[in-house]
Amino acid sequence: MDISSILTVTVPVADQERALAFYTGVLRMEVRTDDPAPMGRWLTVAPKGAETALLLASWFPDMAPVGGLVVASPGLDELAARLREHDAPCEGPADEPWGRQLVFKDPDGNGFVAVAA
Repeated sequence: MDISSILTVTVPVADQERALAFYTGVLRMEVRTDDPAPMGRWLTVAPKGAETALLLASWFPDMAPVGGLVVASPGLDELAARLREHDAPCEGPADEPWGRQLVFKDPDGNGFVAVAA
C-alpha cells in the first residue's frame, strides 16, 4: 500500500504557549488537538481546512529547527506586516522567477517560505 497523505509535521519548540500564541495569533492557524500525552502536551495547529497539521513539540530539546516548510497565503503583504509587528524575522515579499514569496522564522528559528496562493 502506498502512503496516501502526510498528517503531521513535527516542529520543535522550546515553549508551547509562546509557539501557540505565534501560530494562532500571527499565522492565524487553528488548534487541532491540545491533549496530554505520555511525553508531554500533544499540541497541533493547522490552517483552517488543511489536512496536514504541525505538531508543536517541546520534548525534543536537541532537535534542530526545521527549515523549508512551504505554506501558501493569499495575502503575503498582510502576513509580512503581522510578522514585523511581532518582531518575527522575515524577508520579502519578493517577486522571484518562480513566483511571489515571503521567507520567515517562528520564535524558535523554524524556517518557512510563504508563497502567493
